[in-house]
Amino acid sequence: MSGFVSFVSSGPGDPDLLTVKALKRIAAADAVLFDDLSAGPILDHARPGADLVGVGKRAGRPSPKQGSVSQLLVDYALTGAKVVRLKSGDAGLFGRLEEEIDACRAAGIAYEIIPGVTSASAAAAAYGIPLTRRLTARRVQFLTGHDVTGALPQDLNLAALADPHATTVIFMGKRTFAELAAKLMGQGLDPAMPAVLAESVSTPDQRFLRATLATLAPLISGDGPALILLGPLMDP
Repeated sequence: MSGFVSFVSSGPGDPDLLTVKALKRIAAADAVLFDDLSAGPILDHARPGADLVGVGKRAGRPSPKQGSVSQLLVDYALTGAKVVRLKSGDAGLFGRLEEEIDACRAAGIAYEIIPGVTSASAAAAAYGIPLTRRLTARRVQFLTGHDVTGALPQDLNLAALADPHATTVIFMGKRTFAELAAKLMGQGLDPAMPAVLAESVSTPDQRFLRATLATLAPLISGDGPALILLGPLMDP
């Protein structure tokens, strides 16, 4: 008898930002397969005796292959277990959710997706700004800063990304931001456009660095979790 898989969005790291539904699923799970950024105090909500299995991926570090993660998810569910696949931020944003859904479908396993607070929303809230701004930031766009090889994606719509009336949020873009910034300035985006590096959002290590499109890249260091907000952002 097949079990059931809940793809649970854990938010950016602060357990207080979990939804009520997410808490219920974590507490009832027989097994929790979690990302690195979903570890720590969030796992305190799992029931005693539940299997807690780290399957996270971090740039530049040894990580489980996606196929192995998907197979492990299926193997647990085929025992009849209630499985939580705990994904950081919102599960539907740059979390390789589709591959794991496909594995469940292929194995005939029922699943659900529980949305959550994306790190983009959490970063803006913690910094004290909205993601949109009347008249000057009418649109929000999210992009990943690297492709499967770790390089800046070469099929980006640079004209859209250089829109001065949009807020752009770059996930996993620390290593490639210098290249992206140069391309955006080449498209005519103002070098003085405000840029904010948000690191370890909603955790005790949270840090913000305010700069501009032209000056941020040399200030970026380390490989910790971060995103970059770019656009006509108001001061907090």
